[in-house]
Amino acid sequence: MAFEELLEDPVIQKYLHELVGPKGMPVAAAPPDGEVTDEELAEELGLELNDVRRALFILYENDLATYRRLRDEDSGWLTYLWTFEYENIPEKLEEEMYRLLEALEEREDYEQDHEFYLCEVCGIRFEFGEAMDFGFECPDCGSQLESMGNSRLVEAMEERIADLRDELNVDAEI
Repeated sequence: MAFEELLEDPVIQKYLHELVGPKGMPVAAAPPDGEVTDEELAEELGLELNDVRRALFILYENDLATYRRLRDEDSGWLTYLWTFEYENIPEKLEEEMYRLLEALEEREDYEQDHEFYLCEVCGIRFEFGEAMDFGFECPDCGSQLESMGNSRLVEAMEERIADLRDELNVDAEI
């Protein structure tokens, strides 16, 4: 995928937005070619320097930007020259999908392995052991706790897990 196409992809736009937030999105969405200083970016984009630095640091933490330092011989000040490295984004998205798949599988197991009770007044959900400890009464309002089925939630998780496995070309666990 060409660099320009990469940045136009709505999934990648969403990924960048999740990383840097709305204030950092102008920095992430239009990276310049070659090296640039944080001050140059702030001036060019009309942003606060701290917002630019925050976005650059987040991109750096996620291996999407690198920098090199130059020390001014006279003043001793350090200048950071930033380079954007967006070639890693597809691999980063795939890593996120694997993390999501693992988290969903763990949560599905949890939902299937536990029995739940609900306070219909407060909307608080309790595991069986907690409900039993409270005498099947809500500790907040004293209402009777009702047995709660979670089959719709588990079915939705199963569908999402199947979709992720399909997209990642991963076989179901046995």
